[in-house]
Amino acid sequence: MRSTRLAAAAALLGALFALGGCETMSSMGDSVAGLFEDDVAAVDAPAVLAEDFQSSINVEEVWSKRIGKGSDEFYLKLTPTVIDGKLFVADFEGKLAATDLATGKVTWDIQDKNVQYTGGPGGGDGLVLIGTGDGRVIARESASGKLLWVAKVSSEVLAAPRAGSGTTVVRTGDGKVYGLDSATGATRWLYDLSVPSLTLRGTSAPVIDDDLAIVGFDNGRLAALDLRSGKAVWDSPLALPSGRSDLERMVDVDADPVVLGATVFVASFHGQVAALSIVDGQIQWTREISSYNELAVGGGRVYVTDEDGAIWALDRNDGNSLWKQDALQHRYATAPVYFNNYVVVGDFEGYIHWLDAATGDIVYREQIDDSRIIAPPIDAGEVLLGYSSSGRLVAMQPR
Repeated sequence: MRSTRLAAAAALLGALFALGGCETMSSMGDSVAGLFEDDVAAVDAPAVLAEDFQSSINVEEVWSKRIGKGSDEFYLKLTPTVIDGKLFVADFEGKLAATDLATGKVTWDIQDKNVQYTGGPGGGDGLVLIGTGDGRVIARESASGKLLWVAKVSSEVLAAPRAGSGTTVVRTGDGKVYGLDSATGATRWLYDLSVPSLTLRGTSAPVIDDDLAIVGFDNGRLAALDLRSGKAVWDSPLALPSGRSDLERMVDVDADPVVLGATVFVASFHGQVAALSIVDGQIQWTREISSYNELAVGGGRVYVTDEDGAIWALDRNDGNSLWKQDALQHRYATAPVYFNNYVVVGDFEGYIHWLDAATGDIVYREQIDDSRIIAPPIDAGEVLLGYSSSGRLVAMQPR
């Protein structure tokens, strides 16, 4: 048990933390393991799943297949994405595939040589967009996979680029946000913030809403940038650094914002879940829940996986708690997705868990792979998709 818990701590924290953007994941994992050699009690064992669990709903597998090699050892935001009616899947080694949602059939795929994909796929403006570890943005035509342009940015791209109204927005690991011309890849504008010395391994992907790009930053702030000029329309603090150590002072906004109507919902690490006005950034309500995962919104509720793996449902209007499910604590549950009145998450043993959105009760679970699940499940309209870190993709439908 001691070695298992130490390995879990090293793996998780080594994946999450980056020192000044220069320390490798493997060396960071070694250093984290050293931190716990004399304090095993600091690591919480994962919750054990009940062996006598009985499902109360039926979920049918529509299709499944393995595409690429996933991102098993890299903890990257290479989450499959629905763009222009197709599912796009990318892996660390440069494979990108467009997949039919109804059948899982690959309609086109490419293999970029000598490149490491680290952020994406993202899309918009008829493009599928990928970020790389050496600071490039690759744009292809979503319908055919034809290469349109490659743009160079200042550092690695760890989140999906997004495009809209002729502008492609890219968040880089060194705190910059680029606005690129969606037709050519030329830089239109640059928004720059300094990066704290210790941050989570990852960045918030920009979300485009009309003429705004909503972006979270490692200093605990959320900003709305004008899509045409890159100027800040508003900039709101979600969390203020506090504590004596850099670790205690981490307040990253690594979760992608969620926009619903005139409200932006977002979570921060060592901070809070918040609802803000998209007009001026004024905070409408907050809850002291720390999370590095995206939120889900549906059925009048906001769903969040906290840093310990508990799943919460909050009232969308005021943030009051409606239920909390802690049976998955320390199983490294993914961000939740809201799908057909269920809340669905994956975990580190390859299980997909379905919760009743109204009560939080777990109503179904299935192990789709032996590999852990890092990417949240994907709402693809008719089906829900689970994606393991080894590249297995499973389309499911409740019956």
